[in-house]
Amino acid sequence: MPATALTTARKTFPDWAATAAADRGAAVRKAAGALRQRARELASAVEQDTGRPFDSALEGVLAGAGTLEQYAELGPVHRGRSLLGSAVDFMVPEPRGVVVALTPWNDPVAVACGLLGAAVVTGNTVVHKPSERCPQTGRLLDAVVGTCFPNGVLQTVTGDGKVGAELVRSPEVDVVAHVGSTATGRAIAASSSAKLLLENGGNDPLLVDEDVDPGWAAAQAALGAFTNAGQLCTSVERIYVHEAIAPAFLDALCAQAREWNTDPQPLVDERHRDLVHGQVADAVADGARALVGGVVPPGRGAHYPATVLADCFGAMRVMREETFGPVAPVQVVSSFDEGLAEACSGDYGLAATVLTASMDHAQRAWRALPVGTVKVNAVFGGAPGGAAQPRGASGTGFGYGPELLDEMTTTKVVHLGVPHS
Repeated sequence: MPATALTTARKTFPDWAATAAADRGAAVRKAAGALRQRARELASAVEQDTGRPFDSALEGVLAGAGTLEQYAELGPVHRGRSLLGSAVDFMVPEPRGVVVALTPWNDPVAVACGLLGAAVVTGNTVVHKPSERCPQTGRLLDAVVGTCFPNGVLQTVTGDGKVGAELVRSPEVDVVAHVGSTATGRAIAASSSAKLLLENGGNDPLLVDEDVDPGWAAAQAALGAFTNAGQLCTSVERIYVHEAIAPAFLDALCAQAREWNTDPQPLVDERHRDLVHGQVADAVADGARALVGGVVPPGRGAHYPATVLADCFGAMRVMREETFGPVAPVQVVSSFDEGLAEACSGDYGLAATVLTASMDHAQRAWRALPVGTVKVNAVFGGAPGGAAQPRGASGTGFGYGPELLDEMTTTKVVHLGVPHS
């Protein structure tokens, strides 16, 4: 199945690449409309596959439709540059060829729409493999948007990591776009000769300065750590709070966690819950205190409570590795400089957040933090069409925004001279 899909994508590529940019954009716009029409059906599939609550799943589906609409507009006006001299030089963006898109389970529709939309609108053909943890969602997404394009432009194959490995190793592939774990990203980098776009794991820090309201800061921390049960690429994974406001901050964060626990969200499955709880248990064994949560609830299902850990320090696994669950580990620091140094530590480079009333501290922080995205005074948000470029163990290449169109194309330079008679 993977080999057949890649062969079909390769055969289809020349005709799709030659299709007028406006027509490709119209096809993507049609796909966005189809997604909106069946958004509730897709949200139900996400809920059944991953446990994500329906309303939250619906937000993700509609975000995916919005991303497709964005690329339907941006694709046809994607352009190069020109230089004038004795001859005219112009730079033409051209599609790269066959794109393999490997997408995750935590926000399966929104992430897939970003990669698929940018790839097909620029003239590439795509073979999409959704996570094996959301097969129903992947098949339904293919049924909804795949028919909006000519046969062979967008195909979906399902299966586990073996299927993904077969896809990325193929010489038929020109681009591999992967959103998922760092371990899988490293395996892809070792086995594929294609251009790589990798958004992998993160261990995003939150730095809380002494001059902010501790209640507001705790609400931001809870939002970043507990949304979607902590299963977001840019979830808050580790918190550094100034000692001057630490007691009030911890009290407020515990109150926030208890509020979140009145309507707990499940993790994707019990296997993942075991991994999350393992990090919490290790931290407690190393001296951390679980002020709220930290206990696997009885009964069936994969629920795990919003958890606040105090007395954490940098050597703990919960501070060094991605947890990907509703856990807020807190380390108290004696100064902004100490907190910034701790936030700058580690191998990951996805994103970071700074809460401060000091413009000087904000400026110093965004310059120093070795990550692709720095958020000041808001754990989530950003301008429409914003891009992201991870660093270090978190990946490589732009994801999202107009810059993703650049990644999905290659540049041809033409020197156009005047003929001599």
